[in-house]
Amino acid sequence: MLARLASKRLIEIRQAIRQFPQTTRSLSTALNYHLDSPDNNSDLPWEFSEANKPKVTTYRVVKYVFNVFLGRVSWAMPRLIPANYSCKGDIVSLSIQLQAISSDSTAGSCTTAAWGWLPVSAMNAVAKEIEVAPIRVYEVATFYSMFNRAKVGKYHLLVCGTTPCMIRGSRDIEDSLLKHLGVKRNEVTKDGLFSVGEMECMGCCVNAPMITVADYSNGSEGYTYNYYEDVTPKKVVEIVEALRRGEKPPRGTQNPHRINCGPEGGNTTLLGEPKPPPCRDLDAC
Repeated sequence: MLARLASKRLIEIRQAIRQFPQTTRSLSTALNYHLDSPDNNSDLPWEFSEANKPKVTTYRVVKYVFNVFLGRVSWAMPRLIPANYSCKGDIVSLSIQLQAISSDSTAGSCTTAAWGWLPVSAMNAVAKEIEVAPIRVYEVATFYSMFNRAKVGKYHLLVCGTTPCMIRGSRDIEDSLLKHLGVKRNEVTKDGLFSVGEMECMGCCVNAPMITVADYSNGSEGYTYNYYEDVTPKKVVEIVEALRRGEKPPRGTQNPHRINCGPEGGNTTLLGEPKPPPCRDLDAC
């Protein structure tokens, strides 16, 4: 009975998804799901760029030498290393491969911006290169926010969506950016300068709310992450316009009454050296 109801409900959900493709596409963008699109699907051709082909060759040589070395060691000491072990699919080689292709220009109709992103066909190429199942590559690319799964602007504005920032108004910050730029989340402005996304905890909850600007003005290999804290809806618009003018707004807290993460107006406690505890001989420690 329960299985029949669950099966019926699943069919209804699938039918609803087919009827509302645009809604599901927006949902997929927000939740990092993947739905094939004209410029991002596994059928599009992709190959390493001329600039990155030497990196791929180096990786292949290192992998070959390492595997030969392991083969000899496993023959001499079979208890230490399994005979069928090979240098493939490890997180280091996977990350290097993904970083190498993030800035690639692609073949065929699968094109990328100068600052790079990872289409599905590129990730499939990496999986083939390091001899792992494609899902292993997808897992890494979707977990780390440094890998862009969709096209982004030269300045990718990431709003912190974790609880402290949300309590302090991060949703208003995002709404202000989207309204000012005239885009939806993860869309790129027509001039290619800006896009807005979300990132989880940026590690400075005491200065919430905050945003990160991924700056690709020097290309994807020379990009920087700049953190702006204690922002307001008005302040993030000012930061956007400063970037549009080619300026580099000062990073850190945007509250003029704070120094770094110190309290507004300055310290009111711990103004001098703390007194030693009266019941403990510190010299005996």
